[in-house]
Amino acid sequence: MSKRDYYEVLGVARNASEADVKKAFKRLAMKCHPDRNPGDSEAENKFKEGKEAYDVLANAQKRAAYDQFGHAGVDGGAGFAAGAGAAGGFSFSDIFGDVFSDIFSGGGGSRGAGRAYRGADLRYNLELNLEEAVSGTTVKIRVPTLVVCAECGGSGARKGSGPTTCSTCGGHGQVRMQQGFFSVQQTCPRCRGTGQMIDDPCTSCAGQGRVQEYKTLSVKVPSGVDTGDRIRLSGEGEAGEQGGPAGDLYVQIHVQTHEIFVREESNLHCEVPIDFVTAALGGELEVPTLDGKVMLKIPPETQSGKLFRLRGKGVKPVRGGAVGDLLCRVAVETPVKLSARQKELLEEFRATLSEGGKRHNPRAATWLAGVKKFFENMKF
Repeated sequence: MSKRDYYEVLGVARNASEADVKKAFKRLAMKCHPDRNPGDSEAENKFKEGKEAYDVLANAQKRAAYDQFGHAGVDGGAGFAAGAGAAGGFSFSDIFGDVFSDIFSGGGGSRGAGRAYRGADLRYNLELNLEEAVSGTTVKIRVPTLVVCAECGGSGARKGSGPTTCSTCGGHGQVRMQQGFFSVQQTCPRCRGTGQMIDDPCTSCAGQGRVQEYKTLSVKVPSGVDTGDRIRLSGEGEAGEQGGPAGDLYVQIHVQTHEIFVREESNLHCEVPIDFVTAALGGELEVPTLDGKVMLKIPPETQSGKLFRLRGKGVKPVRGGAVGDLLCRVAVETPVKLSARQKELLEEFRATLSEGGKRHNPRAATWLAGVKKFFENMKF
């Protein structure tokens, strides 16, 4: 019976990489290895066939010969023989030991004795008012964090003593456990992967090598920041373990609501109430900006809702760009708590308006005409 094509056996393309060939063989071994299928001759034969194909295709020289001359170029393959629990010295645990080692060590291999670990990053929420956010400021913050224990220098051992090698893992930080045909490597439960034990712990940090403290930092806030922006302070996070580098501190910006202005990116918005006489006759109005007061000229016959733009009176973005504008929206205010005389004058004024017809209230006249047409077209 002729042999099947090795690429077909493993289910890979002829241009498959060495990593793809290895993955394909592992999938086949997971399914057909004799350790997983005791007494199943068909599965054993498939594994033999796969192992033979793998031995050729995983070897660059053999693969080149096979690609040129076929099975004849590799002298009949790899000469595989399988037995219960092992396959030509290629056991199931040999195939998958490296995979499970990665899984149970967090994908980063063995922790190992004395390995340093970076400290955790911290976040601090900083509230600013609008003026501080726009102009920039420097603030002092007090942050709770873990720092290296001054008493033991971070070793965790009492002064004058030191850590000892873990007796469970022999200082490797990992132990191997056999579960049937699985060989699983996992973090040592006694030393928690450090490979060392503290027999005489430091009294200040209880053997942890770090203690919690509050530290005061000065944070320079650049001009133009907004809610959601972050300032990174390198190395100001928690101290690392076993001499590892400290993490970073991220200062999260939140800008408080302002009583006058509303920020929209680089622009500021505000509502400006004016009396109806100024709206009708025009005039000047003093309005605030973040730079100080300015005079806003109100033209005659200004309607409520009209928008005035004060260029360059907004915010300069923190990431660069042109300074935004201040947009002032006019709101014509109806007078309240009128005296009898004021009401009398308004009645006289209304009478003079009616004498002018539609020309004094063009929008109202247009709207009333539209309402009239609507009712005429409706069938009640």
